Amino acid sequence: MSEDERYMSRCIELARLGAVNVAPNPLVGAVLVYEGSIIAEGYHEQYGKAHAEVNCINTVAGEHKPLISQSTMYVSLEPCAHHGKTPPCADLIIANKIKRVVIGCRDPFDEVNGKGIEKLLAAGIDVHVGILEKECLEINKRFFTFHTKRRPYVILKWAQTANKKIALVSDNRLFISNAYSNRLVHKWRSEEMGILVGTNTALLDDPSLTNRLWAGRNPTRLVVDMDLSLPKHLKIFNSDAPTIVFNALEHTVDNANGQLSCYKIKNDVSLVQHVLQACYQQKIQSVIVEGGARLLQSFIDEGIWDEARVITNQSLVIDEGLPAPEFDSFKLMSSEKIVDDQIDYYKQFC
Repeated sequence: MSEDERYMSRCIELARLGAVNVAPNPLVGAVLVYEGSIIAEGYHEQYGKAHAEVNCINTVAGEHKPLISQSTMYVSLEPCAHHGKTPPCADLIIANKIKRVVIGCRDPFDEVNGKGIEKLLAAGIDVHVGILEKECLEINKRFFTFHTKRRPYVILKWAQTANKKIALVSDNRLFISNAYSNRLVHKWRSEEMGILVGTNTALLDDPSLTNRLWAGRNPTRLVVDMDLSLPKHLKIFNSDAPTIVFNALEHTVDNANGQLSCYKIKNDVSLVQHVLQACYQQKIQSVIVEGGARLLQSFIDEGIWDEARVITNQSLVIDEGLPAPEFDSFKLMSSEKIVDDQIDYYKQFC
């Protein structure tokens, strides 16, 4: 690993510390290095607050401030060049007369997308781009998918028995995954901005779709209810998190707080496309699709998914049940075992 890669790796470590708190902004870490020694570090800690570069420069100790202009700034994502909730970070780097900047990857956001790099180059700064680019792209896959494909990053998730059944044929609920896997699922929910279920899942399982077993904010709940038949006493309609109902009848905001919205589905495009369009309009950058089987299969059949996380209880077999979704064009990335549950992580193979 080269020196530049080593410091960029540290930027990525720092960037990850902002997970859960910065969306819809990207994860960004920054390091300031003088003659082989790190003199400051920073990361984007919370949406609407200072960016990584600002936090990095602000942590430089008093005795090291004269060294800023002679240092190299490492940053995992191209510095912004526009006025948003904070001033442009590219201007801050220029104002501090930093002589060299090493960038992990470009920012595809329309307001940036090369403009930050151009500003730095125009100021005579030595700029290097693409250091650990693959790793820098990976940590912001949700942000990049949202801005390049104009849709949320889609994660499919389901639990199945050892013989690949996802639910009973009756209306009784089937508990498949264990308590430890359930806690992990709540962690996953805390990392995403939206969570989607179909009508039957909402009615029969009555899930709250919150991450009550894990710290962090709840995702926006998305439910398909074409004829608005779901009773309002279901947990998905409580005040714990906003809920958007995809239906064929109404397009309204139900209350003053915007906690319950109805999004009308038209016949011009598929349900999946409507959900993606609504999420893009609402700036929901990532969605977990938790069921049921037909809804999950719809995303698979249209080829619109990025990851799949499948929990298999290897000790549970049922004689009759609803079959789990089936997909092809996938790549198994990794697996882990939690007691009797095996969790397989897939990515779509393009």
